[in-house]
Amino acid sequence: MLRRRVLMCVLLACACLGATALPAMASQRQVTYFEAPEQLLNPATRPGAFKQLQWLGVTAIRLEVTWGYIAPGANSATKPEFEATNPNAYDWSEYDEVIAEAKRLKWQVLLTVSSPVPRWATSNKQYPYVTRPDDRDFEEFMVAVGRHFGSEVTTWAIWNEPNQPEFLRPQFSPNGRPEAGWIYRGLFQAGYKGLRAGGISKPRVLLGEAQPTAKFFKNYKQGQLYDAVSPIAFMREALCLNAKYKKRSRGCESLPVAGFSIHPYTTAAGPYSRSPSAENVTIGTLQRMVQALNKAAKAGVIKAGLPLYITEFGIRSKPEPDIGVSDSTQAEWDAISERLAWENPRVASFCQYLLTDSVLHRGPQTGLETLHGQKKPLYFGFPVPLTVTSTRHGYSLWGFVRPARKATTVTVLIQRPHSKAWRVLRKVKTGGLGYWTLKSAVKGSFWRVRWISPEGVRYEGPPIKAS
Repeated sequence: MLRRRVLMCVLLACACLGATALPAMASQRQVTYFEAPEQLLNPATRPGAFKQLQWLGVTAIRLEVTWGYIAPGANSATKPEFEATNPNAYDWSEYDEVIAEAKRLKWQVLLTVSSPVPRWATSNKQYPYVTRPDDRDFEEFMVAVGRHFGSEVTTWAIWNEPNQPEFLRPQFSPNGRPEAGWIYRGLFQAGYKGLRAGGISKPRVLLGEAQPTAKFFKNYKQGQLYDAVSPIAFMREALCLNAKYKKRSRGCESLPVAGFSIHPYTTAAGPYSRSPSAENVTIGTLQRMVQALNKAAKAGVIKAGLPLYITEFGIRSKPEPDIGVSDSTQAEWDAISERLAWENPRVASFCQYLLTDSVLHRGPQTGLETLHGQKKPLYFGFPVPLTVTSTRHGYSLWGFVRPARKATTVTVLIQRPHSKAWRVLRKVKTGGLGYWTLKSAVKGSFWRVRWISPEGVRYEGPPIKAS
């Protein structure tokens, strides 16, 4: 028995080869945005939500400002008489306290301005008020947005998922050609011009906020009018490029884009899955969008090396139908997704969408908590994400201490096969931003990490299997 224990100690001490240097090509300064609209925009739940986000290690948030919710006479077909560029004409109360608290905490704020729009600003004056928003009206609104929020916003984005018919129509012309990107191009230009007129000389504005996939539209029929455009086709149209990445006309000038933003939700097949369509971009195929951006830069419509921002993401869990996974799988897949983003040097941000599962029928169950406030494994895994990958010679571990603000030490625990006990595999020093990697030959059934902050707060992630 003693001999077996000695052998176990030798294996744990020697077979794990130690922390390795972080990959030189990884996205070392990746920002993590967190979006929790229901909790942050509600005065009753806002204080508790901010405390939770602080515990989780959050330092950046994403907010959506809905034009049609705060504009005067939004349900009228006729535009009322008011000074559209004057911030005092709008009701900002739902957002002001959130942004003020983020400023106090010195958090970054990504503000996405989106639809539905006022009825009077649409071309058809019909619900759901997303059809061909008027560029001039939008520009005037963005002047007011810039004047009101000014430097309190770190980064801006124009529209949420404009390649989806819920937010922008039409997606296609009657002959089946993608059209949403061209409509969006006008909105982007108007929004950027409005922010500058609102007093922001060089606003950082993201293009896209695109959803990851689209339906095929072969043999186009009128009934398919509301199919979504794929993110890459949408990007080309917004940048005035054809399918071969050639400019459509001489009048297509380059856009002042700070980055392209994508919502690369995965499928039920998991984060490593690859869509058969090369125009779709999920978390496992981020390089597709990077390559498309490279081609667009070569065409001269955007700057070279444009960063890719993930500004909405989450792993859907049960009881969401069809695509929902178990709570333990949600924690594992979310960490894998973050590592995939981190490994791509062009990715500038990751994102967690929802603190608590959506209250909407068939809505995304991507939260860290259930609808009734029960904490899922992801709640404990989000501050200290961990992935374990089987390799030819053992296992490769990757992790991140999100609440850490400088280099620290994390304890890696292992549960050996046929054992319920947890043993210390290794204490690993992280890099200056909290990331760490480890190679190990020690066989295990599950791994987890433990970290204690300088203030004495204890974090312990859920058990993770090897993938």
